[in-house]
Amino acid sequence: MEKKYEIVKLNAFCEPRGSLIAFQKNVNCPFDVKRCFYIFDTKKSDTLRGVHANKHSEFLLVVISGSCRVRIDTGFEKAEVLLNNPMEALYLNKMVWKEMFEFSHNAVLMVLSNELYDEKEYIRDYKTFLDLVSDKK
Repeated sequence: MEKKYEIVKLNAFCEPRGSLIAFQKNVNCPFDVKRCFYIFDTKKSDTLRGVHANKHSEFLLVVISGSCRVRIDTGFEKAEVLLNNPMEALYLNKMVWKEMFEFSHNAVLMVLSNELYDEKEYIRDYKTFLDLVSDKK
């Protein structure tokens, strides 16, 4: 069975001027990046982002600043991950329900994806998600 999620350690190039992390396919990113976006300026501590699964998209989540939590649900297993280190990324495979929450006041969450945005591939109803993953069993 393919991995549905995992923490990916990122190697930083550090020097007196600062640090740099590069994303490269099959080095620290398991896919070709076709899209990048970031979430920031979340005003309330109870802000909930994500709340969906994707049929085809894979994701790499990196908290650039601050912290947030990610609730992960494969339909068979649930987990919660704290992202608070820019040298770690959370890989999410396709067909994983994700919810990002508890953003710190200065949180910036960068997300890389292997797919361009396509609303038709989003599953926004949890019961529909569960039905789809149980059919693939």
